Amino acid sequence: MLRIGICDDSADARDALRVQLEKILNEETEEIVYEFSTGAGAAHWLENHPGEIDLLFLDVEMAGTNGMSAAEAVRRFDTELIIVFVTGYSDYVFDGYKVNALDYIIKPAKSERLLEVLKRVRVQFENRKNDMYVFRNTDGIFRLPIAAIHYFYSDRRKVVLVCGGKEYPFYAKLDEVEQQLLGNFVRIHQRYLVNPRRVVQIGTDYVAVGTDSSFKTLPVSRALKEEAVKKLAKALLAQ
Repeated sequence: MLRIGICDDSADARDALRVQLEKILNEETEEIVYEFSTGAGAAHWLENHPGEIDLLFLDVEMAGTNGMSAAEAVRRFDTELIIVFVTGYSDYVFDGYKVNALDYIIKPAKSERLLEVLKRVRVQFENRKNDMYVFRNTDGIFRLPIAAIHYFYSDRRKVVLVCGGKEYPFYAKLDEVEQQLLGNFVRIHQRYLVNPRRVVQIGTDYVAVGTDSSFKTLPVSRALKEEAVKKLAKALLAQ
């Protein structure tokens, strides 16, 4: 499911864009799920709801935090969100490259132009799907880059995903998560499954996961130590 957001401080402009998009969206796999009236509000919401939106149509000329500033704020915590600028002036086109925007659309948006952009979005989205981990909890559906995940741990009937200093609990079994990740994560303990690309140190009975300046130490069980250390050491040497 391609989940889409629209950000514009004009309600009329949001309505106009939504109408045009609804003409060309695939009803089964694409959906407009959120609308924002300010750039600051969009950036704040996105920071607290990572992965809930895949594509953001972002107006450039907004009062307060304009679209470019909002995009810069978003890129500080999310490099994966697909951003398409919507603007009344072509002068801003080249500025979009600074924040890795996919494209831009001149107002008023035409169906033909939107479809052209949407085709590019679909290709990029499909190419990324295998690089994302998707899960659902009480806060919604999340889609996070697998490379950014530090580790998973089990907590009773739930699994907790740790990424970017935040924890995301969801109902699952750690064995199931391990199978979904096709061996790309390493089981170091009955309760812990770590991303080898996020391991910064291997100790005698622990591993440090995170960065050199900010990390979490996790226990390595005796039963899994030999195989886990072998896999982690191989991954560390390959970095």
